[in-house]
Amino acid sequence: MLGITGRDILKAAETAPSPAASDERRPLSDLATRIADEAVGPVYSPVVLSGLVRLVEFAAVLALGATIYLAWVFPTHGVQWPSLIGLCAVPGLTLAAFQAAGLYNIHVFRTHVAQFSRLFFAWTLVFLVAMAAAFFLKAGEELSRLWLGTWYGIGLVALTAGRVGLAQLVRTLSRAGRLQRRAVVVGGGEPAEELIRSILAQSESDVTICGTFDDRTDERSPAHAAHVPKLGTVDDLLEFARRTRVDLVIVTIPMTAEKRVLDMLRKLWVLPVDIRLAAHTAKLRFRPRAYSYIGNVPVLDVFDKPIQDWDIVLKWVFDKVVGTAALIALAPLFILTAIAVKLDSKGPVFFRQKRYGFNNEMIEVFKFRSMYTDMSDATASKLVSKGDPRVTRVGRFIRKTSIDELPQLFNVVFKGNLSLVGPRPHAAHAKAADKLYDDVVDGYFARHKVKPGITGWAQINGWRGETDTPEKIQRRVEHDLYYIENWSVLFDLYILAMTPISLAKHRENAF
Repeated sequence: MLGITGRDILKAAETAPSPAASDERRPLSDLATRIADEAVGPVYSPVVLSGLVRLVEFAAVLALGATIYLAWVFPTHGVQWPSLIGLCAVPGLTLAAFQAAGLYNIHVFRTHVAQFSRLFFAWTLVFLVAMAAAFFLKAGEELSRLWLGTWYGIGLVALTAGRVGLAQLVRTLSRAGRLQRRAVVVGGGEPAEELIRSILAQSESDVTICGTFDDRTDERSPAHAAHVPKLGTVDDLLEFARRTRVDLVIVTIPMTAEKRVLDMLRKLWVLPVDIRLAAHTAKLRFRPRAYSYIGNVPVLDVFDKPIQDWDIVLKWVFDKVVGTAALIALAPLFILTAIAVKLDSKGPVFFRQKRYGFNNEMIEVFKFRSMYTDMSDATASKLVSKGDPRVTRVGRFIRKTSIDELPQLFNVVFKGNLSLVGPRPHAAHAKAADKLYDDVVDGYFARHKVKPGITGWAQINGWRGETDTPEKIQRRVEHDLYYIENWSVLFDLYILAMTPISLAKHRENAF
């Protein structure tokens, strides 16, 4: 990557006003609206798919070898240490050989001839190496040749059959667009046309180009580039990416146009997408390893989508397991709080509020009701302050202790639109010093590049509760961006562990 962070963009933007934000959806052209409204399913990570194939094949080879050993060798010869060593070594050698043969490349998964010929030679090589090792270690007499031969033959058939099914699965997913990255191109004219033609010419490309976006007029940026339509301006792209799935943004603006590139990045970095700067027309060339490639097109990595591939899987499992355990453990507290809320004032136990979620989508979060029903403020147009008459007696206690936030575990475990740890979701009309948050902080919506959370890095550092000054919301957003750029499971565990301590320490900040 180029080493640019969100904080770098914020610093660069201090001397330039950010584009105005609005709660109303920006109107798009008819064509852009039609494309955005098309049904698009979630994309499956090729990295995760390749990892799952590795795991399945490792387990299959190990299970097959163990089954044959227990059925044919053990009843007659008992435990043979060379055979046990081979049982452990062959699955590992298989993964190494298949990796070296390129059998875990997503493009190879779709093929038949190339995939099966590589599999045959790699699998055969594994057993030749095993037999050679047994010969040189003089363990041949204690190693069952019948076991090895049967393992080889049945394994070859089983792995080949598995790859036939895998090829069919990958082709089906590809046709459904589940393995395709949806991309848009920023810029127009000849550079964009050359880039698009290069991508479309690749038979095994995993990139689908939805359209181009450019602020220039049609005279400098035509309505079509290599038959791909222009869908609007860069500001339109922000709205387009929030209405439909966009995985990749490729900027074709020359690197020499520093100010124009920076202006584009200031607008685009808030999106949860990979942002690449095309280098196919650049006269200045870096070393090959400085580039990444989209097919054979060199690009410079500017921003990566945060928390992707296996990180998404880890965070999802972490949320579901820990969230479910927390729901079970806190069930008595839930019941007592629900009874207290119901006895204290009329109205429902739970309060539902619309808040900003991932990629600026509106989500509904659950809380224990802490205000009188006829005074509830669903849009948070007026922040709760100390001694606020809208808050009930029980409400003051559960807000001070953050017990009112616990029902958001339902969002984590059942709805999946919240995480245990992440930037706190804010209400749509939340304000700091009578200004909407996004009017106070440039790049505010960048905190929505990941799923929001019940607790977060900002909260355990004291930036929770009332945001009555611009400085408070500024500090909160800075901490949220730090979390996004430095996420790890251990970081989440640390934040969860520190949350109770922080709640006790900064209780005066909550009203």
